Amino acid sequence: MGWQIRSVEPADAEAIRAIYNREVTGSTVTFDMVERTAEEQAAWIADHSGGHPAVVAVDEATGQVVGFASLSPYRPRPAYATTVEDSVYVRDDQRGTGVGRALLSEIVRLAAAHGYHSVIGRIVGDHAASIALHEACGFVQVGREVEVGRKHGRWLDVVLMQRML
Repeated sequence: MGWQIRSVEPADAEAIRAIYNREVTGSTVTFDMVERTAEEQAAWIADHSGGHPAVVAVDEATGQVVGFASLSPYRPRPAYATTVEDSVYVRDDQRGTGVGRALLSEIVRLAAAHGYHSVIGRIVGDHAASIALHEACGFVQVGREVEVGRKHGRWLDVVLMQRML
């Protein structure tokens, strides 16, 4: 293991933003269509400093952030409060190294520590690597939303995966 997982810090903002914005412009793994600004990234970090934490993987040799994961509220209504949604993003050159699994495992551990009952992963339907990652971390597929998104001229499905805690 050539990286350390730790809580996100404000100084991680630009590295996280670079990883995320690359996916915004170059893939369908996020349904965002506009790159995140520095101000929005700072607000995102503030939003993930309490009950909906975020973590980063930091390369031990270089000190660079190579991936991040977070928990977000699943839905705004109070009855959903014990369910959270996970997000995991890994820098291109670090995919397949185990960083994603370490990040997802840690964010699931934090979800349990915060008293959540269920974690949901909402994954673009053709993202086999993310689906396999979630399966490897104990998630099961519980549904599919057909053609609920459109990006880069394509209709996109969303696979729903869930892990009970």
